[in-house]
Amino acid sequence: MANPQFRSSSENASPLGDVPQELLGQLPVDSEIWHNLKRAIAASSGFERWQLERDTDGRLSGLNLDNLVRYYLRETLETLAY
Repeated sequence: MANPQFRSSSENASPLGDVPQELLGQLPVDSEIWHNLKRAIAASSGFERWQLERDTDGRLSGLNLDNLVRYYLRETLETLAY
């Protein structure tokens, strides 16, 4: 059974889920803040552990860093919401 969280970017038009398209158009795609935050998250031990735990079948290997960090943040926030 495929996990819908790990769809490729071509299968998932908006990696931010339910964020309105007009709001997405107002956000800078490659802002310096997001770039630095993404790099810091990717270097964290929590992200590295999450990646190792989830990439047992190679599903994550084809995703770029931007999508990996977004999936990590989404899953982390969903876990905290419980």
